[in-house]
Amino acid sequence: MLLAHLDVKTILAILAIMVGTASFLPYFWDIFKGTTKPHIFTWLIWVITQGTAAAGVLYGGGGLIGGGLVFATFLIFLVVLLCFKYGSKNITKGDAVILFFALLAIVVWWQLHNPVLAIFMVAAIDCIGYFPTYRKVLTEPWSENLSTWIFFSVAYVFTIAALKEYNLLTVPYLVACLIANLILVGICSVQRLKIPKPI
Repeated sequence: MLLAHLDVKTILAILAIMVGTASFLPYFWDIFKGTTKPHIFTWLIWVITQGTAAAGVLYGGGGLIGGGLVFATFLIFLVVLLCFKYGSKNITKGDAVILFFALLAIVVWWQLHNPVLAIFMVAAIDCIGYFPTYRKVLTEPWSENLSTWIFFSVAYVFTIAALKEYNLLTVPYLVACLIANLILVGICSVQRLKIPKPI
């Protein structure tokens, strides 16, 4: 009966939040089991970018889904904390350079006071944040929970569909994340065909 009183956008937002939250559960479980080893630089960048994007979606009139992105930022921060004990130790100088430029770009847009430019920069930085994990799964494709990334992608589809307003503040970041997630799923899937699962 309750669903009958909700509009389509609200239902899609609830689905996005539920799928997004549920996606983290197997990821956390695999982290504690030691089968998933998140890359700290990737997740650290995402705390900053997702938090900023959540503010942009709220500011741009994205509706309920903005609150969902705030909650997702909290879950990403929990992954960062777990990285200190359970994360990948496969960190290169290139990863450090990516993190440095991501943080530098964030400082730059803080000074510009231009929310649209900020969202585009955050989307670019977020995508850059995937590169340490892309590099990791090329050689360690079993070090990530593939189903989690598939469900993250599904959650982004629901999130985009649930937006109350489609504009330059609400759309670019979410589309960039969806594409980046799908690339990660693709790399991981292909590499798993080449590299046997560790026993």
